Amino acid sequence: MNKFFAVATTILLSSMFFTGCVPRDVPLNQSNNRANIYNVNDVDMSDLDENLTESEMVIVENSENAKMARIPFPTSEYYALPRSGKGTIKGKIFVSDLYNEQVVGASTRLYLNPITSYSKQWYVESYLGGNKMQKADSRLFNYMKFTTANASGNFAFYGVPSGNYYLIGTVKCGTACGYESEQNIRLATRVSVQGNQIVKKDLTRNTQY
Repeated sequence: MNKFFAVATTILLSSMFFTGCVPRDVPLNQSNNRANIYNVNDVDMSDLDENLTESEMVIVENSENAKMARIPFPTSEYYALPRSGKGTIKGKIFVSDLYNEQVVGASTRLYLNPITSYSKQWYVESYLGGNKMQKADSRLFNYMKFTTANASGNFAFYGVPSGNYYLIGTVKCGTACGYESEQNIRLATRVSVQGNQIVKKDLTRNTQY
């Protein structure tokens, strides 16, 4: 019986080899981090560089030397961050226009950017201060999470590691928000999650102020 089993196994493995049906190695580093779904070239990292209008984005690459320098990328801070988690962050992205009506960020991309000394510089100097900054280090991409809002502006991040983040997104709005033409309105706020906590956090602002 054992001899028959050995012969049958040999025949089976041989047929798999010659037909190409050999099991492949399972790739490592598979997780539910949304960043794994995107290629770095598919994400416009300039979204994190400046608080620019859409028309200004055209000339971004021509003026790198005139922009505020970023601090060196703090690798030790990022290496210390947890890479997997069970938290959930959900909400709605919108702005309130001049008539106090909601203009939602329909199908817009949102980011969770871990709060570090590197991202704090962007938040203080660029988002709050309005300064133009040099291009973000591409290594930042590996530590961010991404998602896309639905047609109603609702969004959700799943499998979020415990920690503190900047929640970032964009809403397009024109004359209803006081602009002559449609502009990208950058939104950012702080959000925290611990363990398997479900955090509800809207990303919004009133364009009247």
